[in-house]
Amino acid sequence: MTRREFITLIGSAAAVPLLWVPVARAQEPGRIYRLGMVTGAGRQAPRIVAFFDELKGFGFVEGQNLKIVAGGFDVRDDQSAELAATLTKSAPDVIFCVSDVATRAAKESTRTVPIVGLSGDMVAADLVRSFARPGGNVTGVSILSLELDGKRQEILMEAVPGARRIAVLTDPAALPRSAQPQLQALQNASRARGVEVAVFTAGAPEQIAPTMDKAKAWGATALNVLSAPLFSFNRRIVIERAAALGLPAIYEWPDMPEEGGLIGYGPRLPLIYRQLARLIVKVLHGVKPEDIPVEQPTKFDLVVNLKTAKALGLTIPESFLTRADKVIE
Repeated sequence: MTRREFITLIGSAAAVPLLWVPVARAQEPGRIYRLGMVTGAGRQAPRIVAFFDELKGFGFVEGQNLKIVAGGFDVRDDQSAELAATLTKSAPDVIFCVSDVATRAAKESTRTVPIVGLSGDMVAADLVRSFARPGGNVTGVSILSLELDGKRQEILMEAVPGARRIAVLTDPAALPRSAQPQLQALQNASRARGVEVAVFTAGAPEQIAPTMDKAKAWGATALNVLSAPLFSFNRRIVIERAAALGLPAIYEWPDMPEEGGLIGYGPRLPLIYRQLARLIVKVLHGVKPEDIPVEQPTKFDLVVNLKTAKALGLTIPESFLTRADKVIE
């Protein structure tokens, strides 16, 4: 499958019917808007810088007419649910959550405060009723995690054709109840190509390296790191351990090969955060989340790091490299 064909497939799968959305009201002069945030990223992370830059472009400027509720950056996974629930008590104008756990905790704590979240699949995670008609007080961006995890498996098998045992690294907290059939389909599709697949789970930062060690001991010769905030926010642990174990790995974000990983396929995080910022602007302008369809990414990048490939002693087929959006020499 070519990259163009895949994007066409995802585009058709993610398409939602157009809905009428109420006309938003203008900003109120002199009003200070309050934004609550729950994210594992730091304030100066590129994705967060892009997020606030997008808000600024629409007239919402931190320190002027926008106040950020304290404590929302560099949030650990085990803190996110409690913080999200606490934020609802301060009644901000909108809460921005960057995980299913935090979004669900916020949703369970309030039916009135608008919530904009980033999720692998908001419908599968029971955060909204449908992409087109979210209902309730939650909307956001779904990054098509389950679909992309399967496609990354295909990409990994093409990039490392000699791999006959591939480990799949998952975080159970990031998998919706509907994930099991798709994980089974991933295993079946790999098995049909002569590749054995085993699933390994890590639910906390301190479990990541030992779990990857178990995958290597099982005999893994490649690694598919499934979509999960845990692995994104602890990317240095994953990337460095994969290098130490000599495991070619594929990641959900294109910027991870730019930080030393081997292959990344998916949407760009700064673009996703700008997309989320635009949804928050709609909420701040008075549009209810139930009237804002859940959005999906529209652009996917394939990035390959040949420096990492060389360090792994891996030769990636030239036919594969010609499909990449970026090759790091």
